[in-house]
Order: sequence, then structure tokens, then C-alpha cells
Amino acid sequence: MQKGHQRAAWIIAALNGLVGQEELAKVIVEIGAFGLDWMIGKALGRRVVCAVLLTTAALLVGLEWRVALIVGLGLALSSTALVMRGIDEGGERNSTFGQTAIAVLLFEDLAIVPFLLLVTLLAPSGEEATLADNLQATAIGLAAIMALILVGRYALDPIFRIIARTRTPELMTAAALGVVVFAALIMAAAGLSYAMGAFIAGVMLAESSYRHEVEADIEPFRGLFMGLFFVAVGLSLDLRAVADNWLVIMLAVPVTVALKGLGAYVVNRLFGTPHPIALRIAFAMGQHGEFGFVLFAAASSAMLLPQELSSIVVAIVTLSMALSSQSERAYRMVVRQPERETIDEDYTDAEGSVLIVGFGRVGQLVALPLLVEGVNVTLLDHDADRIREAKRFNKRVHFGDGMRADVLAAAGAETAKVIVVATDDPDTTLEIVRIVQRKFPGAKLLARAHDRIHAVRLASEGVPNDAILRETWLSALALGGLALRSLGYADGDADDVVNRLRTSDVERLD
Repeated sequence: MQKGHQRAAWIIAALNGLVGQEELAKVIVEIGAFGLDWMIGKALGRRVVCAVLLTTAALLVGLEWRVALIVGLGLALSSTALVMRGIDEGGERNSTFGQTAIAVLLFEDLAIVPFLLLVTLLAPSGEEATLADNLQATAIGLAAIMALILVGRYALDPIFRIIARTRTPELMTAAALGVVVFAALIMAAAGLSYAMGAFIAGVMLAESSYRHEVEADIEPFRGLFMGLFFVAVGLSLDLRAVADNWLVIMLAVPVTVALKGLGAYVVNRLFGTPHPIALRIAFAMGQHGEFGFVLFAAASSAMLLPQELSSIVVAIVTLSMALSSQSERAYRMVVRQPERETIDEDYTDAEGSVLIVGFGRVGQLVALPLLVEGVNVTLLDHDADRIREAKRFNKRVHFGDGMRADVLAAAGAETAKVIVVATDDPDTTLEIVRIVQRKFPGAKLLARAHDRIHAVRLASEGVPNDAILRETWLSALALGGLALRSLGYADGDADDVVNRLRTSDVERLD
């Protein structure tokens, strides 16, 4: 779901052609990757503790309380992109560490909405605003948000349905861009920021029935839009202010990162997280995040944050993100763990007519009859330990993430006759199936289903029922047949019962 909301950042970058040049940095720098999920507990506690620590530090250096609050809130945000990349590279989405970190990250992403509203409320207006004025501004903002939600709920799918009938990808891309532009302008008219509109547009697109088509059409422009985003961040910097305050920036980075790590560790320990996991989360989420760029840009545009101070805190965020690649190494040094082994993969021999994604307990059995018959099979897995184990038995398993289209292409998906998705995680299987259907439609697709519900979800993605096999279905039926024989049923009668169940199950799925 988080990937769905990142479309807002990719699309809004195209606004540089629709607004004036002086607005370029203000518009694009406000747009980042947005996620949508909810968790209170540890996520909220961490947010409050980190914000209090960093706001207190900002007050101690002499900042006015409103400025200190925005600085503290912005620096309390972590980088979703960097942390998620580390989790994915380690294959730890389903680990305790991965699930805890993802929950906190998604809650932080959602927190940008009230933070941007807070900027609007705290911004100087040139005259003393009364309580009635503030309530009126808040009511207008909420009404605009509700109007956009209603548009997304009831109007977006019909519009995309009409556009989809034209079978023109360019129109779908233009429509997605139009949604973001429309939402951004509505929020600006209501006195809120472009970023708020981009966030809501990302939610609207991600929840649309045509979200996968939109994502596929926008994907080729992802690198360009994200590049423009960070170029705009650089354009917003006052390099003279950065040069004049380089010592402050160099000293502030380790201090703010340490305060964030301390807050994350304390909150996780209070909620019962084991020491090793809490310590790892503290190191992994100590850096500041890309949402700081959005918040500081909005505060600077609202005249709440001085331009010089905005450049300084943006430089602090940037430097902490640049150093975050060493957080895993620092953690392992502290706990005295050896460096995690990395595998440099070579796909030059990936020429199998069958590509099996996932070499776990199911993938190994799928490959067995193929290898016995001498079929050329390419095996792909993301677990380094499993690959090392396979080497002991002279099995060549390629290392790579099957949820990346470029990895699948390198592993031979473009020339494979059959692609078998045998991964353990149901959501991972669904994502890989979508990529294969979109990018490699020439291959016959077979998928492992975790259970009946997962089989229905795969079928809803367009996978034929005869290409879906539940991992326990046939073995359970065979065991049931043995139980009937043990009760005295003749072989033919037991087989008839099993066959009737199989036929009935297929009919229900159809």
C-alpha cells in the first residue's frame, strides 16, 4: 500500500511545467512518498518522545517556540525509503524487527497530515487571528478534504473506466496527473499546502480499481520525478547559509540522530520490545527523513521558518540520510555481530525455460520433477542462507528479489516458457504475479496459493483457476482418502469421494 501512495510524489513533480519558475522548488519539494496504514501504540509513543526531545533541543539553542516545534517535528520523522530498502534487502518484512519498523514508518507518514495543518495554524497572518478565524479556516480545510475524499470514492473509478476503454496509456497517465493537480489546487485554494493535496491524491489513486494500471503507466517516469524532487530540494537551499553554519550542521547531525535513536529505544523497551530489536530499530530509524523536506518547505513558504534556518535543517536532514547507510554496520559493531554476508549475483547462466521464484519447501518440490526430466530450470530466491544451503547440494540458486521487474528480467523471465511463483508470503506472491502479468505476459504463469482465500485473491488478479494450486489441498485430500480406506472403504469408493470434493471445489472457485 505504501508504494501506491508514492505515486503522489512521482506525479506531482510534473507540476514544474504547470507553475511559474519561482514556484518550482516550493511545489516539488513538498511532495514525497506517502503511505496509508494505522498503528497507535509504539508508533505514537515514539513520535511523541522523539518530538519532545528534539523540540527541547531546539528551544535550548534559542529558537522561538513555534519554530522549535516545527523543527522538532520535522527532525523526528524517519526516512521511509531508506529504512524500507534495508528491510527489503535483508528479506525481513515478516520479522519482528521488520513489522515493528514498518508500522512506525507508516504511522509517521500519516503524521505529515496534521503536521502540515499545524504549519497553517501556526503561520503568521500579518494580523492577530481570532478563535473564530482559526475555526473557520479549519472548517474550510476539513470541508475541502472531505470533498476530495468523496470525489475519489464516487467519481474516480467511473472516470478511469471511460479512459481505460480508449486503451491509450498516455491518457491514463494524463488522468492520474490531472487528479494530483486538481487535488493540489483545491488544497491550495482552501489555504492548505500542495503536499496535502498530493497526499490525498495518492490515497485516491491507490484505492482506485485501476491502481495497478496507473502504477504501470507511471513507473517509467519514477526515476525522473524522484530526481526532480531531490534537485528541487537542492534548489531550495541557501548555500551561503549552509557554508556559514557548517560547524553547527556537523555538530547537530550526531546530536539529533542520537536523540532520535534514544527516543526510539526507550519507547520500544517500554512497550516490551526485546533489547536487541529495540536497539536495532534505534539504529535503523535514527536518520531524518524525506518528509522533513516537505514540512520545512511548507513552513518556509508560510513565513514560519526563516530561510536561513530552513536551509540549515534541510542540510541536517540530507547529511543524516547520506550517513544512514552505515547504521547497520554501526549496530553490528555495538552488538559485536559479524557483517552480514552479501551475494554478488551473476545471471549470465539464467537461461531456463522454467523460472521458479521462491526456493523454499514448495519451490524445491516443484523443481524436483523438472530437474529429474532434465528440464532447464532457473531458480530465484531472496534468502542468502537458503542459497548457501543449496550450494552444499550442488544446486544453483540465483539471489534476487522477485518483486523487482528488473531482477525477473535478468533471471530470464522474458524468455521463460513457464514462470512458477512459489514464495512463502501471500502478499509477496500477489505482487510478483502482478509484475509477471504486466511485464512478462508471454510466459505461462503458475502460482502457489497459501489457502483458499489467497487462491480467490489470485483468481481476482486474473490468474486462471487451473494455474493456482493451494499448498495443502492435494496432500490433505490424499490423507482424507487414506483415512476412508482405513475405515474399510474400497479404493474406488474413497477415490470417488475425493474426486467429488475436488470437482466441487473447482466449481465454487469458478
